[in-house]
Amino acid sequence: MASELYFEDLYPGLKFVSERSYKVTAEEIKEFAERYDPQPFHLDEAAGESSFFQGLAASGWLTAAIVMRLRVESIHIAGGMIGAGVEEIRWTQPVRPGDAIRTEAEILNTRLSSSRPSFGIVRSRTLVYNQRDEIVMRSVVNFLAPLRTPKQT
Repeated sequence: MASELYFEDLYPGLKFVSERSYKVTAEEIKEFAERYDPQPFHLDEAAGESSFFQGLAASGWLTAAIVMRLRVESIHIAGGMIGAGVEEIRWTQPVRPGDAIRTEAEILNTRLSSSRPSFGIVRSRTLVYNQRDEIVMRSVVNFLAPLRTPKQT
């Protein structure tokens, strides 16, 4: 595993590309839908064919969960990536069975936390691509990163 990153290591323009792509299966789409998002176009191919999506489509929330895994695997924050809010999430193309998705994350800006002096707040944008290089999701999220040397209060 790559070395752990601290707030001081992160700066605007720094990019992280997922170390691998993730292949989505029909079974996984249906299992997630059954448990968390039981809509016909996520549960059944035939229902998907007659829907807006014109085929079985993954829940956007399944896609977001896969993206989280890919981000954690490629951005090694010391102690783990602690979420501090989602500013934007957009699903731009359906994710289908057999799609292989990958992420490209970029640090947009950083600032010290005023309420948690041992952490900084990192704002990042993630673009998610399928195997045809189509953007299937984009997001802007904030996360906490620990300072290597916490400020003394």
